[in-house]
Amino acid sequence: MAFEKINSKVVRIPVTQQNAVLARRGAMLGYEGNVAFRPISGQGQGVGGFVGAAMSGESNPMMATEGNGSVLYGFRGLHVTVIELTGDSLTVEADRILAHDAHLQTSVEFIGQGGIRSAVRGAMTGQGLFTTRIAGHGSVAVLSHGGTFPLQLTGDVVGVDPQAYVGHTGALTIDLKASVGLRDLVGRGSGEAFQLHVSGHGTVYVQASEEKF
Repeated sequence: MAFEKINSKVVRIPVTQQNAVLARRGAMLGYEGNVAFRPISGQGQGVGGFVGAAMSGESNPMMATEGNGSVLYGFRGLHVTVIELTGDSLTVEADRILAHDAHLQTSVEFIGQGGIRSAVRGAMTGQGLFTTRIAGHGSVAVLSHGGTFPLQLTGDVVGVDPQAYVGHTGALTIDLKASVGLRDLVGRGSGEAFQLHVSGHGTVYVQASEEKF
């Protein structure tokens, strides 16, 4: 069953015996039915047999929701975007994840694995050091400032402000580009010294704000 947006900041998620939900701890606003909440701790195999639940270590603790009913989720008044996966994968910063179907496959990657450009991206743009990949068939709810809008790419290239980038699906390549000179690097310029150049085929989700997450 699909996630239902109540408004721009709250989502209702059905929970069944066959379909548990993993959600950010502290994001439960209310619930109906016979549901139980259990914290996920540690790395890899988590409570209830969920693999990869501790997606961002201590920065984004998760909880499992099991039983039969529905749960309302939201977090700090941030906007919620629901992304449906149909066998593809979503790459997103761990701290942006509000909730997702528990049967989806998750993996954690250290951003430095992408090479020096990825390491610089994390150090200079405020992006987290960890990124999460979620794959399979199901729903994911992600958080943003001001909501998100999708940019569809069909082999072209677009530039995205690093602070506005939320995540992406599809076969996309993301490179960090330094667009200006030394003045911006020492904090005296426009604040847009770096851009993410996104290319390939897929969808990149951009938030309507440059506010740091």
